[in-house]
Amino acid sequence: MNNHNDVLNALGELFIIGFNGLELAPETSEFLSKAKIGGVLLFSHNFENPAQLAELTNQIQEARSHLPLWVGVDHEGGRVQRFKKVFTRIPDAAAIGATNSPKLAFEIAELMAKELKSVGINLNFCPVLDIATNPKNPVIGNRAFGSTEEIVSKMGSAMMRGHLVHGIQPCVKHFPGHGDTNTDSHFALPKVDTTLEALQQRELQPFVKAFKAKCTMLMTAHIIMSKIDPKFPATLSKIILQDILRKQLRYSKVIVSDDMEMKAIADHFGAEDAPRMALQAGCDLLIYRTEAAARIAYESLVKALESGALNPEQVLQSAHRNREVKKQLLPSYHPVSVSDVGRYLGGDKHQEIVDRVLRS
Repeated sequence: MNNHNDVLNALGELFIIGFNGLELAPETSEFLSKAKIGGVLLFSHNFENPAQLAELTNQIQEARSHLPLWVGVDHEGGRVQRFKKVFTRIPDAAAIGATNSPKLAFEIAELMAKELKSVGINLNFCPVLDIATNPKNPVIGNRAFGSTEEIVSKMGSAMMRGHLVHGIQPCVKHFPGHGDTNTDSHFALPKVDTTLEALQQRELQPFVKAFKAKCTMLMTAHIIMSKIDPKFPATLSKIILQDILRKQLRYSKVIVSDDMEMKAIADHFGAEDAPRMALQAGCDLLIYRTEAAARIAYESLVKALESGALNPEQVLQSAHRNREVKKQLLPSYHPVSVSDVGRYLGGDKHQEIVDRVLRS
């Protein structure tokens, strides 16, 4: 029989949440520590300068219980780079892919990881493993390494390795592939008519190769694959997450939802039902970009556990997966030295690597 307190302690581990401000408000800090939240996601509105960011990540980790919190960011390069001032400006994935050099992709990932680590970030939602197969795609485009499975696979795996060498957890995205959509899931629910056979030959291949390269965190796409599961987007689909990802592809590590506040989910499945549906489909970590929405989701899951609508075993299993990855990557926590931050950011060496990409 599961202890109710153990399950509640595990529940918070399944959340990565955003919050407002350049420092941690007392109520946010209290929520992180009392609910034992698994991690935070930082945006440009949390960033003023590198020293402030280092102070903030130290403050966040003060709210940890046993293991460190994930402190994550979308730091892909190009148009998706939250921290710009003083940080090296990273070229977009299309420019990195155009070099056709996994060695250069690895070096770019290394410099990204060094800079992020210096300010206390330990999780990067990168690399994008979507293939740019649809020129009209409004959301992926130059965020993809290219339009073929081969280039996306080899550059993506190199970027993953460059992060891991410096102790930054990469999270590949957006499973099972967002490259062929013509709708942006931030604003609507995209539908893709690709068959499973076509997916297996093309979109799924970069993910399969990432698993072989020791991928331990993967993000889902809020897209309906109408030939596979016409009812639910991948984030809420047991067919896609359990039958295909877990059983067929034998992926056993952490599955992370894309932001649960995106309209593809929020407008169609309800703020109270969607988090339960995502966990039941197979997600281990739920992302909420705002604290307010995270609190609503957390409370709705507490109620679902109390009413029997959510199996406590599922919560415990997901928390265990997340904690195991943390133990491997974040075995010990040391606060960031705020005065040292500037030594690792920007600089001629890092710019020279970027210039090599841009010259290719």
